[in-house]
Amino acid sequence: MSMIAVRQHQHGDIDQLHPEQVDIPQPGPGQVLIRLHAAGVNPVDTYIRAGTNGYSAAMPHTPGLDGAGIIEALGDDQHHFQKGDRVYVAGTITGTSAQYALARIDQVHPLPDNVSFEQGACLGIPCATAWRALFQRGQAKAGETVLIHGASGAVGLAAVQLALAAGLTVIGTAGTEQGRELIRQQGAHLVLDHHDDTHLEELLAWTHGKGVNLTLEMLANINLGHDLSALAFGGRVVVIGSRGTVTINPRDLMKRDASIVGMSLFNASADEMNSIHAALYAALASKTLQPVISKSFPLGRLGEAHTAVLEPGAQGNIVVTIE
Repeated sequence: MSMIAVRQHQHGDIDQLHPEQVDIPQPGPGQVLIRLHAAGVNPVDTYIRAGTNGYSAAMPHTPGLDGAGIIEALGDDQHHFQKGDRVYVAGTITGTSAQYALARIDQVHPLPDNVSFEQGACLGIPCATAWRALFQRGQAKAGETVLIHGASGAVGLAAVQLALAAGLTVIGTAGTEQGRELIRQQGAHLVLDHHDDTHLEELLAWTHGKGVNLTLEMLANINLGHDLSALAFGGRVVVIGSRGTVTINPRDLMKRDASIVGMSLFNASADEMNSIHAALYAALASKTLQPVISKSFPLGRLGEAHTAVLEPGAQGNIVVTIE
């Protein structure tokens, strides 16, 4: 039996991506075969494809870490899954830009019936990153105020929804009016234009000079030095993304007893990942987490999806649909 999978045979640009006919993999012990209906596209997929930012892949490589579909076959019965179950994957063995993907049991998670496969394909990296940044690294608590930079992107929108559900006051920023309107629609209490040089002054005025308890920073090389001046006493900044170096004034940290922490989803322990995905299931089932799809492409146009996910002015998740 064969399937269509998008593969590359060397690192490079999107012209290295080609649909190919390959054998359907078969699950061994501790593995699951999923018939995919959708795959998520994240910036890290493009870094792996290109071999940049410290990422690489063994060739031939099928891109994609996230996806959702139905269990087709099981390597054993030493778990709670059954053939036909709706699931999403957070990482796979063979890649999600294909009609089928092979995954380890620990990479497979149940998908509530009220969540579409396209939304399920947005969970593994964006939503798990948002949860880890807010609650594991940022130690967010009900009643606190959080600033989410780049809140119209895939991670940012998930963070807005999760923070609101947890009882935080949410301030979100975006660089376009369409992005800011999307953040307003999600229920953020204050929405700012991060291209406006006075946006942090507006934040401080809105918080009556107190500042924010927590900042989620998607572009630290641009914003981190400014973020510190908008922190409350004991405030924290979680660095989720950066594309270069930055200069800060340590006194902005010292006088506030503030802290900066980095995070990568790939550093999470097995126990932390279990906690994240249990929380995401509950949020999905209760509809407090509803991933927003920005653009959808068919599998044969994966290269266009890789281009779209790096464009500025993000407004949600990029997915590919798989027939």
